[in-house]
Amino acid sequence: MENVENETVQEEKTNQASIDDQEQVKAEAKEEEVSTEEEKKEAKSEEESEDKEDVKLKEVKKEEEDYKAKYYYLAAEMENMTKRFGREKESMLKFGNEDLLKNMLDVLDNFDRSVDAIKNDEDEKVKNIVVGINMVQKQFLDVLSKFGLTEVETEGKEFDPNFHEAMGQQEVEGKKESEILQVFQKGYILNGRLLRAAKVMVAK
Repeated sequence: MENVENETVQEEKTNQASIDDQEQVKAEAKEEEVSTEEEKKEAKSEEESEDKEDVKLKEVKKEEEDYKAKYYYLAAEMENMTKRFGREKESMLKFGNEDLLKNMLDVLDNFDRSVDAIKNDEDEKVKNIVVGINMVQKQFLDVLSKFGLTEVETEGKEFDPNFHEAMGQQEVEGKKESEILQVFQKGYILNGRLLRAAKVMVAK
């Protein structure tokens, strides 16, 4: 009887030990599960943090690119503005006196008319006047040439609609077609720009 009781007690102890082992295994498994969950959360948190850093980095790079684009645009605008001001300044220096010089052409025309009116006179006094007028006219032209004024070429030249205005055509033996025969009014150029076309008679 005593042996049976001892066996029963021993069996109960064995069962209890088995239960304790199972509980311990469950506890360890739960701890591992909790640990795994925490690791997952930490990994997810790290990924989110990395994603945020990537987003911030992309934003910073985009801002840098925007600033660079704006800088290059402003630099190009500044360069264009500088060139434009340079051209305007050059144009002002070359053609700023255009209106004044246009009015001076009437004075030059009057010199020509005066000389044409008396150049064939045989009177010595009149001849001296012609010489004086020619000298003054030459001095006047020399001054105007310093501002870029030059005369349109006509003598022996072929008619050019860019510089000449045809007042009529005339058949002349020995002259080529479109050759300038006579000048009614001289033309002038200001720094490469036509100020007034020469009025001419052209051969046909």
